[in-house]
Amino acid sequence: MGQKPTIAISMGDPGGVGPEVLIRALSDRTRRNKARYLIHGSSHAMHNAAHACNIEPFWWRVDARSPLASTLASHDVVLLDEDPALREQGIELEFPTKASKLSGALSFQWVQRAIDDARRPEDDPMHADAIVTAPINKEAWALAGRAKYPGHTELLAQRLNAKRSAMMFVGDKLRVVLATVHIPLNEIRDKLTIGVVHNAIDLGNDACLKLGIPRPRIAVCGLNPHAGENGLMGDEEQRLIEPAIELAVASGMQVSGPFPADTIFNAAIAGKFDLVVAMYHDQGLIPVKLLERDLAVNITLGLPCVRTSPDHGTAFDIAGKGLAHPGSMENAIDLAVRMCVADHQPQAQR
Repeated sequence: MGQKPTIAISMGDPGGVGPEVLIRALSDRTRRNKARYLIHGSSHAMHNAAHACNIEPFWWRVDARSPLASTLASHDVVLLDEDPALREQGIELEFPTKASKLSGALSFQWVQRAIDDARRPEDDPMHADAIVTAPINKEAWALAGRAKYPGHTELLAQRLNAKRSAMMFVGDKLRVVLATVHIPLNEIRDKLTIGVVHNAIDLGNDACLKLGIPRPRIAVCGLNPHAGENGLMGDEEQRLIEPAIELAVASGMQVSGPFPADTIFNAAIAGKFDLVVAMYHDQGLIPVKLLERDLAVNITLGLPCVRTSPDHGTAFDIAGKGLAHPGSMENAIDLAVRMCVADHQPQAQR
């Protein structure tokens, strides 16, 4: 890894707040000094965001297709600019603050570029130790013909050949792992299995260890109201969740539950648990986004490299106005750097 980790950043939807929160986060010289950053995106969008935020450009720009890209990779912040290729195709560089086919195609391509950096050999000057992704819009990806991927997590898991993966959110007050991610509520019953629940517990436990928690205390949510009331409101707790917890306990993890989801987060906030495993997207994210607004970080677990992102979306309603809060992006970058450094320390030093 050398003295500094290298972080590949995808700029996200160019019509959203991604460019703004990225510029605000990296305008901090202390943060810039901790790593090298390779940004895949649009110079036009970056300059518009810098103007909106009243921040002078501080990055090196190079045509993404140029052989100079690998030479400039030694600088702290390098923008690998896709605009020249777009201009050659006669594409207008104005990105609407709404879902569009162009923005979807570009944001998808930039994530692919960041993944490519993570897959490069370690001696390649463009090799990335971690990926940080700015927000994308799922409707825009669908308009661009990428509806197969409902989000970053699924694309990253496929491209990086992850046998299993999970989405984790880390904040000051809560840490939450999701057993299922971007699926409709009426499909959860078909997707939830003992293995799915156990994977979330196991991956979450491993992530807590890497974050410096030596003996993680893990609480698992039930799926149904009141955790099923002993089968009166559904049997998933008894059929699926309890066996997954028993497997985890048998392997040495400190896990308990299933607990009613409407009360267990209070216990976690009070310090009784280090991690909560939620069964579905909104069950876990409503408390996170309520308590950790503009601060929490999304981590994809199970990948061969570190991947983090802000916990918010493109926020088209405020994009381009310089109003976006950078806290979640700042924390996503800081956590990615910290996890890269920890990964390269001897086990005894962790």
